[in-house]
Amino acid sequence: MRRGWMIRAGESGRLFDDFNDNSYAAIGWSDIGPLTKLSSADDLRAAYIHKYGNAKPSKTNNAIAMIRKFRDEITSGDMVVTYSPETRQYLVGKDEGQYRYEECADDFYANRRKVAWSGLVSRDSLSVKTRNSLGSTLTLFSLSEEVIAEFERALSGEASSAQKETIIEPEFEDIREDAVNRSHELIKDKLQALDDAEMEQMIAAVLRAMGYKTRLSPKGPDRGVDVMASPDGLGLTTPRIKVEVKHRTGSIGAPSIRSFVGALREGDSGLYLSTGGFSKEARYEADRANVPVTLINLDDLADLIVNYYDNFDAEGRVLLPLVRVYWPAE
Repeated sequence: MRRGWMIRAGESGRLFDDFNDNSYAAIGWSDIGPLTKLSSADDLRAAYIHKYGNAKPSKTNNAIAMIRKFRDEITSGDMVVTYSPETRQYLVGKDEGQYRYEECADDFYANRRKVAWSGLVSRDSLSVKTRNSLGSTLTLFSLSEEVIAEFERALSGEASSAQKETIIEPEFEDIREDAVNRSHELIKDKLQALDDAEMEQMIAAVLRAMGYKTRLSPKGPDRGVDVMASPDGLGLTTPRIKVEVKHRTGSIGAPSIRSFVGALREGDSGLYLSTGGFSKEARYEADRANVPVTLINLDDLADLIVNYYDNFDAEGRVLLPLVRVYWPAE
């Protein structure tokens, strides 16, 4: 039987590029030390509780189960998958059977396995059922044979089919977090389906919900400014926000940011929306700009929409209809 595993690349997928560039996958809980020194399940449990406590036994049990799976159950040849919320891509590869503990690993992600990455699979190329099943927030969980088969077909360019994953039974708190993250991904799916003009209207709706008045640039040659926002709507008062929108799958590089910054003037603030994310060099260009420039990706846009949706006007709500969901406080 084929086996596969989802291993999250840290919070918001921040280690995704490092996983890819350095051919590994990792989990945290590094304060425990090298897992190879803990020969039994009791030793692992004692080491975990010593370092992290046992205030919530269900959380402890889930963490220990994932650590044990990472050390003992993943074997050479198993499929390994991780995800980047920014680019909406899954990185797919095969475990090479080598667990190691990196003393100086990034942000305490010292427990690592060597992985030979095969390629990237767009979330949008997967079936709806598979996208929903991959929404679990667990650091590590197993994949069913159907999920594995769909990733293999996607890598080879074949059509996808419906899937269902196998995960650790979640507790109440895990279910709540899982629901929040699934809804976040579903919102991003809806945003991804907007066309270019609708995406410009969406960011304008967000800015209006934040208290600004907006103007959309007339259709025509791309002059680098798609939306103007300011307190008075005329750009005569500050902040005067100029927005460029790129709704595409590829990430934005440094030259595009450099060109955008070059068009800004004293008193302007720049907002660059790229649904395909940004390269490291692009973020560096924004950081060193002599005027305020903020970069937002699809993940950031979804967060802004959720935070300000109560203030959305009718135009914004038509673009993206959402309903409020109530959840028990405890």
